[in-house]
Amino acid sequence: MEAGLLLRQLQQGLVLGLPHSRPMSVIGGQCHELRIVDRDQTWRIAYYIAPDAIVILDVFSKKTPTTPAKTLEICRKRLSAYLRAMAGKE
Repeated sequence: MEAGLLLRQLQQGLVLGLPHSRPMSVIGGQCHELRIVDRDQTWRIAYYIAPDAIVILDVFSKKTPTTPAKTLEICRKRLSAYLRAMAGKE
């Protein structure tokens, strides 16, 4: 429920900061991660703020202090694919 609420706030244009969201410039510009603490796990939702959408790049369980390199790679590839697709619509 918390993830849904935070995503709705982002869709409405609210700028979220810590502790709910933090920038993830290592993925790309306008990329961030939502931080969701559950009973047994800590979840992250990597997202990109597009002019007309919030693009979810990945959802993963955070088990270490740093984001795994494979997750960052996946997010970069998905962001690149999204940006290419949007550029093709112009």
